[in-house]
Amino acid sequence: MTCSASDIPARLDRLPWSRWHWRVVIALGVAWVLDGLEVTLVGSIGGVLERPDTLGLTAAQIGWSGSLYIGGAVLGALFFGRMTDRLGRKKLFLITLAVYTLATLATAFAPNFAFFAVCRFFTGLGIGGEYAAINSAIDELVPARVRGRVNLAINGSFWVGAALGAGLSLWLLDPQVLGPVWGWRAGFALGAVLAVAILLVRRHVPESPRWLMAHGRTDEAERIVADIEAEVAAQHGPLVEPPGRVRYNRRASPGWREVARVLARRYPQRSAVALALMISQAFFYNAIFFTYALVLTRFHAVPEAQVALYIFPFALGNVLGPLILGPLFDHVGRRRMIALTYIGAGIGLALTGWAFMQGWLDARSQALAWSAVFFLASAAASSAYLTVSEVFPLEMRAIAIAIFYAVGTGAGGFIAPVLFGALIDTGSRGAVAIGYAIGAGLVVMAGVLALRYGVDAERKPLEEVAPPLGIDDEAPARQR
Repeated sequence: MTCSASDIPARLDRLPWSRWHWRVVIALGVAWVLDGLEVTLVGSIGGVLERPDTLGLTAAQIGWSGSLYIGGAVLGALFFGRMTDRLGRKKLFLITLAVYTLATLATAFAPNFAFFAVCRFFTGLGIGGEYAAINSAIDELVPARVRGRVNLAINGSFWVGAALGAGLSLWLLDPQVLGPVWGWRAGFALGAVLAVAILLVRRHVPESPRWLMAHGRTDEAERIVADIEAEVAAQHGPLVEPPGRVRYNRRASPGWREVARVLARRYPQRSAVALALMISQAFFYNAIFFTYALVLTRFHAVPEAQVALYIFPFALGNVLGPLILGPLFDHVGRRRMIALTYIGAGIGLALTGWAFMQGWLDARSQALAWSAVFFLASAAASSAYLTVSEVFPLEMRAIAIAIFYAVGTGAGGFIAPVLFGALIDTGSRGAVAIGYAIGAGLVVMAGVLALRYGVDAERKPLEEVAPPLGIDDEAPARQR
């Protein structure tokens, strides 16, 4: 293991925002658009899939298909996250998108629940790998001063996909277009077509120069950064000198034992906060969204083909939250804004659940209430991914994202759809409201933990937030 100093991180962080950054953000950020498209298609067509002339699923089976999707995402994050740290960001964000594409295309041909469930599992496998590879690459390519708002906006683009999925389902399920029997199949097929187009665009996104430096591929990293600087300078003029150099160890990716030691001994508080944020937001979101259609059809008598109409205001609130609140995460600070959004979302959901139980909401007011709640919740959930992607060292960034995503989503996301599917099957508003109360309590507690123990990572280089492994061995073993 050898140590060297490099100005590559400083050169990347001092770049003005440019067309090159926009291309990277669009090419990589579409992962969340695809995830939103997938989840919304299932949510919008949940009622349609219960029809005997489609797949004839029960509410419990729809809940299980959502949980299997999450289970696949958990395993995909762990497997592909490990490979991302070992083989590089670029190889994996191409492979994971290919897995997603094949699985979602196969979903369009599902003849029964078993085949549909397996396809959902493999689709989740690809999406889970995307989370680790994409979040790592974005944080390592985006300048530190705007990392918070960019990361939140990209994670919030999930809801652009949600709106797209809602629009597609609304159009395709129309009897004058394809109708329920064939429309849901066409929706998944079109998702695969979009993924193929994005796969072609991603080929031109470079490998992370930071990752290359950590793996001793200095010349390649220098060439990539020089090309980026040349393109940015052509747009903005001469660039300012980089402010300093960072020491890196050229070493292999850490093993599982070392990863566990860093998480548990060097950064115990960071690990606890990250875990709380991921579990609570996963339960919160999956509890509501995977059963959104069932609540509307069972309790508000919304026709199956019109469910998608109610997703548009919901998606709008989720898109606007990260866009409007994102800059505050860079200026007001991470801890304060994470606490504000988590606690505010929890209070909002608790109040909405109470109104639902009392029968005060119809389909329209329910959708508007959820839109307001998820204006905050979307920024909160996006900040969870931001947190786990920036507060751990470069050499284990992807696997750290994967671990917290897997544990958080496995605990919160796998349980929530099954639990809420069962609660909805009872036909009791009170039972469903109890589920909402559980989700509200979890995010409020996570917000309090973040305020007390979170990291002030705003506008700081990644190497300052978490030094590369081995560089700070002389520091105390226990750090925030």
